[in-house]
Amino acid sequence: MIILAVCAVLLAAMAWKMRKLKKEIYRFADQLEECLDDMISGKQLPAAGQDEDTLWGKIYEKLWRADHIRQKKEEESLSEKNEIKELISDISHQTKTPIANLKLCMELLQDEPVSERAEEFLNSMESQVGKLDFLLQGMVKISRLETGVIQIRDRESDLQGTIAKAVAAIVPKAEKKQIRLYVDCDREIRIRHDGKWTGEAIFNVLDNAVKYTEDGGSIHICVAVQEVFTRISIRDTGKGIAPERQAEIFTRFYREPEVHEEEGVGIGLYLTRKILELQKGYIEVKSEVGEGAEFRMYLLNM
Repeated sequence: MIILAVCAVLLAAMAWKMRKLKKEIYRFADQLEECLDDMISGKQLPAAGQDEDTLWGKIYEKLWRADHIRQKKEEESLSEKNEIKELISDISHQTKTPIANLKLCMELLQDEPVSERAEEFLNSMESQVGKLDFLLQGMVKISRLETGVIQIRDRESDLQGTIAKAVAAIVPKAEKKQIRLYVDCDREIRIRHDGKWTGEAIFNVLDNAVKYTEDGGSIHICVAVQEVFTRISIRDTGKGIAPERQAEIFTRFYREPEVHEEEGVGIGLYLTRKILELQKGYIEVKSEVGEGAEFRMYLLNM
């Protein structure tokens, strides 16, 4: 009987300890979840004042230190972004004025009677200043996109309208080369996207297509809604791209050796890729040398 009584006491004590341990585990889990939720939501944790002898006290102190380091890093990152934003703004402002002055001076000189040789030089200067202006604008855009200064503001809107603006902007260049443009977008498509930047991405691909398509060629734009993505295909009848170079064309300042006489600095497709990636989309190319190229841009439906 004594042995049974002792066993009963021991079992009761063990049961009490188990209940206490279970409560402590649940309390620890609740405290940890609450603390992690505060960190995720960006709330500042109170200074570590917990009893460091307990497990929770030790864990909380480490969490508080990690959160303090994270907040410091965020403040430093924000400060750096603001500095970069100001620097880019200064570069953009400081270069606009001299470029504008150069253009004005050249226009005035072109109105003056000059020799044939001088006219050639003026035309060459005009072309180079135009390239410099385009390059600086492109570099400013790249810097803003890469540093997060420019934020993509996507909202549900009509994709047809975005495509129409990009097509309208490329028409003058296409007409000069008598290139026919075809658009196949037979219904209203509303998806979340940034109209301004998506339009620029589409224009960059169209600009490339016009640039490398022979006079009298054609460009076909086709839009297809798929299960997850909406695909915008731009197919041209240009010179095509060798398979081994197709991955390189989306890098900064890349230009194929055969086309260095064409205008451009090799940033259009890179910008397009970055703009699509910031909207969780992507771009791919399918091409064979001499058979034109097809660029496919994908935007999420939701």
